[in-house]
Amino acid sequence: PKKRTYQTNLFCITVKMARFQVFAAALFSAQACASFTPDNLRERRLDNPIIAGYAPTSTVTDHAALDQDQEAMVSAIGLGTEEGLQTALDIYTKGGNSKSYAVLTLIDSAISTAMAKGTAVSGTNESGMTVTGKLYYDVTPDATSITVQYATTDQPLNHVGCRVGGLTSATTDGCFGASGTVTVGETELTYSYDVLTGNQNGRTLNGFSTSAKDKMYMCEKNCPYNEYKAYYDYYKQFDYASQFVTGAISRTQTQFMNNDKDFSDWPIVARGEMAKKASAYMSVYMYVIREFEDAYSDCTSGCIDCNDDPVHAWDEGVAFYTGSLEGSDGSGDGAMLYGLADKRCINFNTCGENGGELSGRAKINYQAFDLFHRGQGYIQTGECDKLPGIIGQITEKMRVPLVQGTLRYAYKVGELNGGEKEKAEGDVFAAAILPVVHACDSSAAATIQENMEYSARTTDAAAVKAAFESVYSCMGITCDDVGGLFNSGTGMDYPGAEACGSGSAAMDSPGYARTGVLAALGSVAGAAAMMAL
Repeated sequence: PKKRTYQTNLFCITVKMARFQVFAAALFSAQACASFTPDNLRERRLDNPIIAGYAPTSTVTDHAALDQDQEAMVSAIGLGTEEGLQTALDIYTKGGNSKSYAVLTLIDSAISTAMAKGTAVSGTNESGMTVTGKLYYDVTPDATSITVQYATTDQPLNHVGCRVGGLTSATTDGCFGASGTVTVGETELTYSYDVLTGNQNGRTLNGFSTSAKDKMYMCEKNCPYNEYKAYYDYYKQFDYASQFVTGAISRTQTQFMNNDKDFSDWPIVARGEMAKKASAYMSVYMYVIREFEDAYSDCTSGCIDCNDDPVHAWDEGVAFYTGSLEGSDGSGDGAMLYGLADKRCINFNTCGENGGELSGRAKINYQAFDLFHRGQGYIQTGECDKLPGIIGQITEKMRVPLVQGTLRYAYKVGELNGGEKEKAEGDVFAAAILPVVHACDSSAAATIQENMEYSARTTDAAAVKAAFESVYSCMGITCDDVGGLFNSGTGMDYPGAEACGSGSAAMDSPGYARTGVLAALGSVAGAAAMMAL
């Protein structure tokens, strides 16, 4: 695990203020604060586990635990075998740690009346200990089975006692026993099922990609979401992230309009790198943004008492960005986008609140969490018109580690003779950011893609660097954000990989909108943010 001795002021301030005014005094107008009282919080909880300094006011422990699927997937790929890759695919598609549920087959039990989703369910495990949950779906009188979602706790690393899905090391102590009775509401039902196949998961890394068409492109409000549209326009496949992961593991070809891949002759190490990184940096990346966009779509302006749903969606976005493994202060060793930012800041000298440091929290994580707090507060006070600018800035920050990753492996391959592993890592990092580059400048994207393909005969790191720098402003990032590739042996940046000129490409204020990639994508959110200036 990463060893850090710091404890940020952000964490301390967040925890204290969340327990009382939920950041209102620091973030909002006097009028908003005057109307924001404990009575307005209603059912919002202020005692949920802190996520790297962020205090969610809804319960998202089960959501944050999805990073444990990613961690298990990475471990399986690390075995370096075909069996390990297949295990990783099972975890990616079947899950194991998030939204656990059981499908129980009913035996000689007649359901006389319909039962609604959410109805309380209780039963026992194999040892006779009580297991509780709720109906996952509505149940009709003629049903032959019921689906029960397990209850969760507020313990981030031990939030549910039944974890099976695609995991090879299943946890079944908290699962319903193989046979017995359950009480649904006031009705007792007899059941049986296979504990290892009947316990499944309603939230998976693959599901983030396979559900994207409906949730990010065809949804009713503000769709298609601008960031997702850029990726769809580039790849012309709604489930592009899933195709990267499943194709790499199964040695199949993708069906992309641009940057198409044939994994049939890729070695195990390269396929593994593609699969594990595409899972976190494509599937999860886009779904994080989706949760913030969903919060904006559901936000009701001027209403303090009616925004519980968007508050929960916003909290979910933070949970997916960070995960459970980072801990309450962000000093853990996570597997999601927060962890990626912290890893890349060590390589590019962009750690610390103001950058220029080689350890600790990434500068963009400081910035992202400030934006998370602002957005949370704006939703709670019904200032919905300020959300598009906040979402735009969060998205821009999330792009930085993807650019850094591409630049790092361009240099490793082009200048330091990197092998199969490095080529694959460069390919997947580029694939994760190319659609944004393409929306800004198709020629720059073509340069990066041609040099970063796994099959490229040569890699010109300088050309890749120049192509990225030509679109930094459009992408909403700066030379200072990206930094230079640092050589810890010499204490200097690698020759030719230094940071480009300094300067800020964006105002540091809530509600700002950029005219670069948002305009290029025809962003509804961007237009709304401009109106809020």
